[in-house]
Amino acid sequence: MAKKTYILDTNVYLTDSNAIFSFGNNDIVVPIKVLEEIDKHKKRQDSVGSNARRIIRTLDELRSKGNLSKGVRIRRGAGLLRARSYELGLLPPGFDTGDSDNQILATALSEKKDNPKRKVVVVSRDINMRVKCDALDIPGEDYAYEKIVSNRSEIYTGFTKHLVDDQIVDKFYAKEEVFLEKDEVTLFPNEFVMLVSLANEKKTALARFFNYNKPLGRILDYSNKKWKIKPRNKEQDFALNLLMDPNVNVITMIGPAGTGKTMIALYAGLCQAVDDWHTVLPKQAQYSRLIVTRPIQPFGKDLGYLPGSLEEKMSLFF
Repeated sequence: MAKKTYILDTNVYLTDSNAIFSFGNNDIVVPIKVLEEIDKHKKRQDSVGSNARRIIRTLDELRSKGNLSKGVRIRRGAGLLRARSYELGLLPPGFDTGDSDNQILATALSEKKDNPKRKVVVVSRDINMRVKCDALDIPGEDYAYEKIVSNRSEIYTGFTKHLVDDQIVDKFYAKEEVFLEKDEVTLFPNEFVMLVSLANEKKTALARFFNYNKPLGRILDYSNKKWKIKPRNKEQDFALNLLMDPNVNVITMIGPAGTGKTMIALYAGLCQAVDDWHTVLPKQAQYSRLIVTRPIQPFGKDLGYLPGSLEEKMSLFF
């Protein structure tokens, strides 16, 4: 497959600071205008500002390994990253050269002119930017997080299967201590494991891994008959076990809509904020209140849907 040259719009870097690592062995050209726009966002105290600062540090690290104007290898097995400006006069009449997007498009046209045998692709999350690309006969693509992962198997699931001797499964069900060796299987703290018998693959046991110095933990049942709430599959059971554990400070759950992520989180929170809510938990609630927040993503550059400054909006919650 022929190598391509990708030109990433500013919004790509501000969405994912690791975007340059997502294009395989293809080259990436960074327009000078993009560098200027990223610099304008570096002082923001949000995810956009964080991504701006992170990509600046990444580019600085690459700069120390070579010359960005000539091209620097992004990493082993990846393409080159190069910064460049644009040639005047390539944009057709009607395109304002003072516009940031148009300057990025002019850079793409300049790259296309200098390397006619190489396919130049502009990647942008801006729909109108991609429309402009089409008008200039430049391939334009959207940047989606799904493209970052080439295979679903690469996503960490928090669960793995492990083949063991038949006696190990019996030992686990007999509530005896079962340890796993590091040279047998690679596991992460709080990862769940299904012990599968070598003699009979239908003979299994679900356990929770803490570390190689502690025995495997058992999956606790947090069903509530009074409220008719119970896990419908092992994944929901795993999530509840983590959410109910005060030693686990942060839990992330991914999955399609309708898989119970919000329901499980709310249920786990109520269980630990209301006295005598659950027989498995202590009678006295561990927390005095439950706070539920959901991020509101604005469509533009404003601070959200509600009118007013950041201070005025935050004052609503105090």
